[in-house]
Amino acid sequence: MRHFPGSASPVTDTTTMARRQFLTSLPRSRGDITSQDESGSYWVRIHRVAMACRFEITLAAEDVGHVPAARAALDAIDRLEDELSVFRETSAVSKLNGRAAHEPVVVPEHLIDLLANCQRLHRETEGAFDVTTMPLSRCWGFMPGGRTEGLPHPDAIVAARALVRFDAVQLDRGNGTVCFARSGIELNLGAIGKGYALDRAGSLLRTSGARHALLSGGRSSLLALGGRGDGWRIDLVSPLVSGRAIAGLWLRNAALGTSGAGEQFVLADGHRYGHVIDPRTGWPANGVLSASVVTSNAASADALSTAFLIGGTDLAVRYCTAHRDVLALITPDDGSERPVVIGSHAGVRLIGH
Repeated sequence: MRHFPGSASPVTDTTTMARRQFLTSLPRSRGDITSQDESGSYWVRIHRVAMACRFEITLAAEDVGHVPAARAALDAIDRLEDELSVFRETSAVSKLNGRAAHEPVVVPEHLIDLLANCQRLHRETEGAFDVTTMPLSRCWGFMPGGRTEGLPHPDAIVAARALVRFDAVQLDRGNGTVCFARSGIELNLGAIGKGYALDRAGSLLRTSGARHALLSGGRSSLLALGGRGDGWRIDLVSPLVSGRAIAGLWLRNAALGTSGAGEQFVLADGHRYGHVIDPRTGWPANGVLSASVVTSNAASADALSTAFLIGGTDLAVRYCTAHRDVLALITPDDGSERPVVIGSHAGVRLIGH
């Protein structure tokens, strides 16, 4: 799953003017640049490092008056990192992990709402999405304090998997508390945190009056507010060949999340094991190179892309059949690199389909 350690970089904003061209891995701007697309339109980008990635808000030049609101939205993302990061000892999630097995812990109302959403998604994805997989991530060496080389011993995987229990997370909305029914439970919201942050930032932009903006979190999460003309043009890039587009789409009032093995992996006996672990087996997911999901909010898009990377096309078909307005593009690990399209969403138009 996606993790976001606290960044040691200073918090700074950079505003640039750039062409209208977007990938799931957005190109970094170097200094201030000015350019325009074929139609002569200019675009303003405001970006900041948070959650160990680059968050960016793109506005059309005619919406430049919303730049202060965009900066305020990035401020809100900074505050969320202070609450959600497992790499900050003072965060609300770190306090939960340290105390909730011993006593109910009071948390902000929006964190209970987020955990309730995680529980729903856990149930609807047949357990493929699970934010209690920290023990498995540590076992496989993807978290500090974990294994350092080679494959973990099978007994260690079994022991870690026994600590992955979302049903042990108990929410009390009336008292505003969370507790764990057993010791050893640890939360990590990395698979949904960036999308959730984009949703919160998008809500602030809408409240300020902004109607058209593209928000991105790293190389994997996008939220499109409005979009003049056909909307926001997005290209999905190949998980194998950097920069090569495998699908294109127009996005409007919708969110896109993408999951893949990425740069975190373990090499053992000539086999590559990615960092996205199936909580149902304790082993890294396999059979899918990448999974992209379009839905109404970025948190769900992030979570579902992780679930479909784990559960593959079969899970995606079952989910999209039961839930309208969800589009999945699954790239199987069969050498074709052509994504399988499942479901639909009113806010997306696929190019060439």
